[in-house]
Amino acid sequence: MEILKELYKAQNGAHPKSITKLSGDGSNRCYYRLSSENTSYIGVAGVSKDENTAFISIANTFKECGIDAPRVIKVSQDSMHYLLEDLGDDSLFSILKESRECGVFNEEDSKKLCSVMSLLADIQFKVGEKLDFNVCYPIAEFDKVSVFWDLNYFKYCFVKNTGIEIDEPRLEKEFETLCCLLLKENDNTFLYRDFQSRNIMWHNDKPYFIDFQGGRRGPIYYDVASFVGQTRAKYSEDVCEKMIDAYLKSLSKYKSIDKDKFVERLNVFRIFRLLQTLGAYGHRGLFEHKKAFIDPIPLTLSQLCNLLEKCDIELRYLKSIIEEIRELPRFKSNDYEGLTVDVMSFSFHRGIPDDYSGNGGGFVFDCRAIHNPGRYAEYKKLNGTDAPVIEFLEQESNITEFLDSAYYMVDNMVDTYLKRGFTHIQICCGCTGGQHRSVYSAEHIAKHIAEKFGVRINVKHIMLNRSYTIKER
Repeated sequence: MEILKELYKAQNGAHPKSITKLSGDGSNRCYYRLSSENTSYIGVAGVSKDENTAFISIANTFKECGIDAPRVIKVSQDSMHYLLEDLGDDSLFSILKESRECGVFNEEDSKKLCSVMSLLADIQFKVGEKLDFNVCYPIAEFDKVSVFWDLNYFKYCFVKNTGIEIDEPRLEKEFETLCCLLLKENDNTFLYRDFQSRNIMWHNDKPYFIDFQGGRRGPIYYDVASFVGQTRAKYSEDVCEKMIDAYLKSLSKYKSIDKDKFVERLNVFRIFRLLQTLGAYGHRGLFEHKKAFIDPIPLTLSQLCNLLEKCDIELRYLKSIIEEIRELPRFKSNDYEGLTVDVMSFSFHRGIPDDYSGNGGGFVFDCRAIHNPGRYAEYKKLNGTDAPVIEFLEQESNITEFLDSAYYMVDNMVDTYLKRGFTHIQICCGCTGGQHRSVYSAEHIAKHIAEKFGVRINVKHIMLNRSYTIKER
């Protein structure tokens, strides 16, 4: 801390008036905001001189290549501390929070994501051409050693922590198969290593790139897989497709590639990246018992299973391990094995919510033909759970007849899904603003199903930012 204060004084002539410790998101480095009236810097106290040197060298190369990243302001003589340009607190991940929570990425948010992906090829090729890869930490190149670091990270930190028994020689053989595919080609470009929305700051209405100290020489697919496959970002398939198209358009400046072949190769890297992610979740979540790293595990396992199913690769034993882990009670939602019905209200302006269960079954009811109380001033600040709105809808609209028809269709599906042992249905009710008609309809459909079938129901009103669960009998 004292060294950072002295660096600040050497740059500005006086010590900072305030120092705030910042979250490191699991990093061993310590981050601080040092500021006075008109000047603010981010101070970094590193734990490895080589890692610090890698970051500083890569940051300077980014600047030389015209890539926006935090400027390195001042470095201590021992290279263990340095000051960076303060880019604020808004990461791309944080500003997309509303889209993640409602399950719909609007056009503006999709453009932000695509703008980032369109810059990735420039980072890979421009930085790759100028950077001295000898400065990279802890290794200069994506090779068999680094691949097996991550695969063993998955095996020892995740699989071993689940408690299941595995045939290690058989798994190692499939690791060799995967490694050969990953190393099949190398464009000798810059591999960012942790290219994801948490490591992109949104500053002055454009992206700035941070946390690239683990970068090295490697293939183009890894960083694309890291970004589009970020589990906690919850990107829809449609948004992923747009991001990949934006990347390929930018990539065309440097090389020509067939999209189908690109996606086929990309999926191999997405599998690898998810295995590495599960390794991190195993270490931070299952070993260190940090809930934030345990909660995404079921979704990550589901995504991995889907990719293993898609890819024409002989990884049958790995797939069987993932499927066995998915069946463990700790990775099921509250150990509940019956039917869950998600009932949601939404605004058509935001788009229809995605179904993250992977099932895709259910209904979308369009409530916009119902007389809208939102057109009248006295109801604008109310919603479909408020008594005046309920009274209006029940007396001044045809919502009762609308719901009777909905109940008939929903009842048939719930009854069939229960008989066939299915686990999930999603029912969405949408209107113009997602506040009145859709909320009333979702509430009544949820209560109707709960009373008639006694299954678990998750109710979510997206535009009200409100959710609750109706437990099964």
